Amino acid sequence: MLDSGARLGLEGDLRSDPPHAPPRDGKRSARAARTKHRGDRRVARRRRSVFGWFTGFLAVLGAPLQLLALGLLGAGVFVSVHAPELPSVESLTQVQFEEPLRVYSSDGGLIAEFGVERRRPVAYEDIPPLVINAFLATEDARFFEHGGVDAIGIGRALLSFVSTGTKAQGGSTITMQVTRNFLLSSEKTFQRKLAEVLLTLQVERTLTKDQILDLYLNQIFFGHRAYGISAAAALYYDKDLDALTPAEAAMLAGIPKAPSSNNPVTNPERALERRNYILSRMLELGQIDREEYEIAVLTPDMARLHRRQPDLDAGYIAEMARQTVVQHYGEEALSQGLRVTTTVDSRLQSAAQAAVRRALRDYDRRHGYRGAEAKIDLDGATEADMDAYLESVIGIPDLTPGLVTRASAGEAEVYIGSGRRVELGLKQVAWAQEFRNANWRGPRPRRVTDVLAVGDLVRLHNEGPGKDGEGRWELGQLPSVAGALVSIAPQDGAVRALVGGYSFNASKFNRAVDMRRQPGSSFKPFVYAAALHEGWTPASLIKDETVKLIGEQDWNPRNSDRKEMGPIRMRRALALSRNLAAINLLQSVGLEDAQNYIRAFGFDLDAMPLGLSMALGTGEMSPMKLAEGYAVFANGGYHVTPYFIQRIETGDGRILFESRAPRSCSECWYRYGDEPALVQGTQTGADAPQVIDPRIAYQITSLLREVVEAGTGTRAKKLKREDIVGKTGTTNDVRDSWFAGYQADFVTIAWMGFDDFEKLGRGEEGGRAALGMWVDFMGTALENLPIAQLDPPPGMVQVRVDPTRGTETKAKSGILEMVNEEFSNALLGPEPVRVAGPTRKADTSVRRSAPRVMDDLF
Repeated sequence: MLDSGARLGLEGDLRSDPPHAPPRDGKRSARAARTKHRGDRRVARRRRSVFGWFTGFLAVLGAPLQLLALGLLGAGVFVSVHAPELPSVESLTQVQFEEPLRVYSSDGGLIAEFGVERRRPVAYEDIPPLVINAFLATEDARFFEHGGVDAIGIGRALLSFVSTGTKAQGGSTITMQVTRNFLLSSEKTFQRKLAEVLLTLQVERTLTKDQILDLYLNQIFFGHRAYGISAAAALYYDKDLDALTPAEAAMLAGIPKAPSSNNPVTNPERALERRNYILSRMLELGQIDREEYEIAVLTPDMARLHRRQPDLDAGYIAEMARQTVVQHYGEEALSQGLRVTTTVDSRLQSAAQAAVRRALRDYDRRHGYRGAEAKIDLDGATEADMDAYLESVIGIPDLTPGLVTRASAGEAEVYIGSGRRVELGLKQVAWAQEFRNANWRGPRPRRVTDVLAVGDLVRLHNEGPGKDGEGRWELGQLPSVAGALVSIAPQDGAVRALVGGYSFNASKFNRAVDMRRQPGSSFKPFVYAAALHEGWTPASLIKDETVKLIGEQDWNPRNSDRKEMGPIRMRRALALSRNLAAINLLQSVGLEDAQNYIRAFGFDLDAMPLGLSMALGTGEMSPMKLAEGYAVFANGGYHVTPYFIQRIETGDGRILFESRAPRSCSECWYRYGDEPALVQGTQTGADAPQVIDPRIAYQITSLLREVVEAGTGTRAKKLKREDIVGKTGTTNDVRDSWFAGYQADFVTIAWMGFDDFEKLGRGEEGGRAALGMWVDFMGTALENLPIAQLDPPPGMVQVRVDPTRGTETKAKSGILEMVNEEFSNALLGPEPVRVAGPTRKADTSVRRSAPRVMDDLF
């Protein structure tokens, strides 16, 4: 058979001698033929040198070397074609590990983590040799000897492929795994493997062995969202790396082989086998001695999940922090290990959350039981079935879900999961009168079965240990009413505590910040401040009588007790929250002048009504915005803007942001003990703008103290402190319950209401529902704090005033008032209201009924 070169030569001859050509000379023709044949053979040899020589060479080699030679050839072709397209290994010198965003309180308590990967990067020099040796024993015993590619390992993988036809072994070194994890995909193709080999050689030339191990041990996955050896040690053993035993180090080293299925929690038997194999390898390599090995293999594994739980419940603040980071740094910042330190104080936040939950539960108890959350058929149900069902029920703090498994007249049994059962007697369900509406409940239950039945999904509340040391369980229910509380520092607006609802898990809506509701009478102090600015004094008489309205025929405002008190001092009118008095006062001040003055408190007047109803708080705002306004009174007249982020820093401590919020002159206002404040009402030490006269801030504080002493907020006297002041607020038909109050260190706003604007019911005005929440929180906040004293600022004088007429008197029956020096001769203000004849008897009658006054919007 002719080879390809011969055929080409022959075809050439045929083409040069056409058919039927005459014969040539014989000798000459024969010599030419021999010469031509030798030339053809030389051409054939030259043409065979590209393919035939290599084929012949391979024929001499054995099968393994043939595969190796073919692999080298393919690698060469791949390098020449794809090398320019491969990623740069220089990026490995600037690797930033994915870490969750962590949010902390001001005192270092963990609030939340955001991110898919749980990771705690650790420097290579801080990883103990024991841990490093465990990974080398199982992953790459010759790591410090080879140049990144272990030829023996690759040859073993090739032989495995030839014999089985599958890519069961990869022959990867630690350096190759780092290359694949950081620079390539994990697909199992020969093309990717060639790229991996090429890049691995470059990695070894670019990084030191220690740097490669650093990347590897901080990157690998250990299951249950844990990445990196430090996070794995904390997750499975709740230990730092230097506290791990040989058995624990070997167990962790065996996880990356199959992290999701063979970790010691998911598959303890398989994980134990692999641990013992790694221990045997460590013994074989001389990394541990015989005694250490025998102890380790006999040690039972104690791995379990130790997920770090937040140190405090502050889901609403955590979400605010997350949104802020995304807004300013992008979505990718959630995996860059940023640390956000908030202004929230752990103790105060816990107190606020507890106060809101307790207030909402108490409201629910006052208005009756709405029945079981669900009805479940328990016929044939096992404990495992009930456990599975209860795990699917949303978890609500302090309200444990349970299934009623037995019920009789005197007792019911409730299964609460994991084999635990609680017995409820009539005493534990006695409060559960049937809810009819906000003002009406059914009769008191006489039997447990009046309330509970088998198959009911209910909630239980534990009131804490009783005399026997056991928890005191009682029937509870998910509150249908909502609540919010925010407390800020008046000096700079730092948020100390914030609660936007009963539980962030149950409702993500942040009522402390995002809600807009009418503040009702809690807005009146701002109208009164505008009047003080225009020349009225706390002694001035204002009209508590029907308002003459022009052009507002459909509005018929009235006091909540449907009575009129006639001329009444400003101090008394605010304490009793007289609606008609506030409207008449606003009308006298002038709507435009009042709005211009109130704007300085930070309110958005676009959200305010343009009419006289503004005096009754018909504009809508959030609890946070109301706190911003009240802070001006609390700090002596400075406007501060609430903020909640104190600092944002990277994982290595580099500060990206640090708050420098403008401050009021904190030492210029309240004082503690006998030490006087500095210069009252000056700008010393302040960089926040002073927006109102400090004398007005003092007078409003004095008026709000009257609310607590003898007005609608007397329940606050429970705290037995003379330095707390505030104002109740209730909107029409008791749909919103507010209490806004402050002390030297805290401005706190409490709110309660329904999200759908349903009525709260009789008796749930601001002086009860919201004030109870406020008192509960402030009782903890002010614990161990001394009483703060507030002295009058310069420019004020003390006068004795007739309590009926508001004019100056020398009678001992007069009351003392602090007024602006320039108004001391005009106590009744720019539009004096005169008292015609004796009115003391009528005034006394109103005083007797004052404690029953409802602080209603109309």
